[in-house]
Amino acid sequence: MRKDNQSSVSEFLLLGLPIRPEQQDMFFLLFLGMYLTTVLGNLLIILLIRLDSRLHNPMYFFLSHLAFTDVSFSSVTAPKMLMNMLTRSQSISYAGCLSQVYFFLFCADLDSFLLTSMAYDRYVAICHPLHYTTIMSQSSCFLLVIVSWALSCASALVHTLLLTQVMRKDNQSSVSEFLLLGLPIRPEQQDMFFALFLGMYLTTVLGNLLIILLIRLDSRLHTPMYFFLSHLALTDISFSSVTAPKMLMNMLTKSQSISYAGCISQVYFFLYFADLDSFLLTSMAYDRYVAICHPLHYTTIMSQSLCFLLVIVSWALSCAGALVHTLLLACLSFCGDNAIPHFFCDLSALLKLSSSDTTVNNLVILTVGSVVITLPFICILVSYGHIGATILRVRSTKGIYKALSTCGSHLSVVSLYYGAIIGLYFFPSSSNSNEKNAIVAVMYTLVTPMLNPFIYSLRNRYMKGALGNIFSKGTCSP
Repeated sequence: MRKDNQSSVSEFLLLGLPIRPEQQDMFFLLFLGMYLTTVLGNLLIILLIRLDSRLHNPMYFFLSHLAFTDVSFSSVTAPKMLMNMLTRSQSISYAGCLSQVYFFLFCADLDSFLLTSMAYDRYVAICHPLHYTTIMSQSSCFLLVIVSWALSCASALVHTLLLTQVMRKDNQSSVSEFLLLGLPIRPEQQDMFFALFLGMYLTTVLGNLLIILLIRLDSRLHTPMYFFLSHLALTDISFSSVTAPKMLMNMLTKSQSISYAGCISQVYFFLYFADLDSFLLTSMAYDRYVAICHPLHYTTIMSQSLCFLLVIVSWALSCAGALVHTLLLACLSFCGDNAIPHFFCDLSALLKLSSSDTTVNNLVILTVGSVVITLPFICILVSYGHIGATILRVRSTKGIYKALSTCGSHLSVVSLYYGAIIGLYFFPSSSNSNEKNAIVAVMYTLVTPMLNPFIYSLRNRYMKGALGNIFSKGTCSP
């Protein structure tokens, strides 16, 4: 969102290290050797921890993540430095510079949090050895890593967004805020819809928190399926929280404005949790495929390490996908109309408002969209194709019913999530497209996350059993 004129900067010059020209080749070989040693050494650590069962404990779990972070940390700066030394070039693009800032801060913060987690692990091992296995359980270790990733992501994003603010041309023609026109609701209906959306949002938050609590407290639900479900519930809470509170606040205060930084942040987190939803649904479909098509090998294939890996990869890919869109959006200029015909900062609506060339942005939307939406959807269809073929080979009615009940809830959620997306992007309407987009957006930002807890609790006997246990304990307690 930079001002597109001669005074705006499209690239920067990296002056590099204070090395004389005749020493360039020597230092290039030195730094190349150091970088390759860093990458190969840390990859070897990860491989050894992965292959040796004796190293499958909390200390080496954190160490493997630290090794991966060190590889990423070095890769943020070293390849560009080496390339510049080799080509005698000093330039780096605007988007490249912002990306480097983000990932440098992200990996640096993640390093710090992982070292802190390792220190806590050593503290428990030495000071509370008898309770070590209880305190440093696999769920606790995984939670520490997830929180480290989330805090690092948030911290780096804040710095990057503030940097884009500083790097924008600060004059009268640049847009400092946007106007969210909201939903097509008449003024006299505002209060009624405010109460309706507030109730839906609170139901979403409380319902999904209840799912997380039930899975946490009931040992029967400590399985891969419910592990993914707990992450899906957390994602649904976060997804709704990106848009609903701001929409409700604007309806309550009769205000329409949102700041530049707030709009960019909303775009990032909306895309981040939308992508994460897609990847988690795909992981759950794979879990159902293994459970029905390969039941004898289920516990071996869907090991805890694989479940952790699927979730971490989902978080990482979602972060990368959202960041690409956000950084490209930050390069655009908005000098005229700042009214967004939506109740949140929708990426496609912002691209239509931009006075810059959005060809690259649209190309990236198609490319990244194929990776984070289309490809996962195809994987889900393939999984259910195999599941359907397996069910048809089952001769007993009881076996068919059990298989259908196993994946019925997930299939319902998938239908709601992708149904809204397909209806919005694959069947566009020529008239009232803005109103249609806003109404469909309510479906997948508020309605679907709100229905998920009901789908999984009402259709699943284990969830209903866990809920009954909670209520029975509460009733019996003095």
